[in-house]
Amino acid sequence: MLNRVVLVGRLTKDPELRYTPNGVAVANFTVAVNRPFSNQQGNREADFINCVIWRRPAENLANYMRKGSMVGVDGRIQTRSFEGQDGKRVFMTEVVADSVQFLESKGSSQGGQGSQAGHTSNPNQNQAQPSNPSGFQQQNAKESENPFEDNGEPVDLSDDDLPF
Repeated sequence: MLNRVVLVGRLTKDPELRYTPNGVAVANFTVAVNRPFSNQQGNREADFINCVIWRRPAENLANYMRKGSMVGVDGRIQTRSFEGQDGKRVFMTEVVADSVQFLESKGSSQGGQGSQAGHTSNPNQNQAQPSNPSGFQQQNAKESENPFEDNGEPVDLSDDDLPF
């Protein structure tokens, strides 16, 4: 049997950090995940998935991630039920996260706006940069090894050019 969930999405609000009577940290949060297709109007819909994480990772999530932050969640689905305020049985399904990966640096999303608030990061800092031992600059982007490396113009492709 297998119960495994992997999600990548954005937080819909700031995580809610609480502590149990025994002092164990728990954070509840909701992740908005885009569906892989568009509706009849051509718009992308999203699913809003309730998640919970415990202990130190819960504190880290609450301290470093905010509404709009992109996160990766690895965990499992869990269902539970309880008696609601109206006396009826309430069933709840949520993802119990084993880990949450921070896919953006602190302050880089700011609600998905892309602004940087007092923190700068270089997304290429861990990637190897190609070296040019001869010191010569390439004359033209068209001569580059990468055929898609140009000035942002659309690439003209037909269905016959695609391998699938």
